[in-house]
Amino acid sequence: MRLPDEPELPLQINILPMIDVIFAILTFFIMSTLFLTRSEGLPVNLPKAATAKQQQVPSRITITVDEQGTVSLNRKPIAVDDLTAQVRTLIGSNSEMLVIINADEKVGHGRVVAVMDRVRQVEGAKLAIATQKSK
Repeated sequence: MRLPDEPELPLQINILPMIDVIFAILTFFIMSTLFLTRSEGLPVNLPKAATAKQQQVPSRITITVDEQGTVSLNRKPIAVDDLTAQVRTLIGSNSEMLVIINADEKVGHGRVVAVMDRVRQVEGAKLAIATQKSK
């Protein structure tokens, strides 16, 4: 007894698994680029301003004042009294450097002015206050 010969089917390439792999890789690259955004300061709730614009300066120093009034220089906590000396050290031999103040919107005006006063004592420090663009 002999089995009938089955006709040979032409070879096919199934592309559905390949499409799944491509979408997985695409998802990986999208998610990884979202986490590559550079954040200079600590996370605070910045005040909103309609006239906010981006400053393009290659070297900058970031001072953050959080909701409790804690001051941080480039993400490291610092006393307000030591701020002038540390900023002067960071500026070094540069003629000008942008100092960005990230102050939480709930911080008292006096605390921000005290930080600004300390930074203004440093030669070559240009002040900027970080805000969010209002919609």
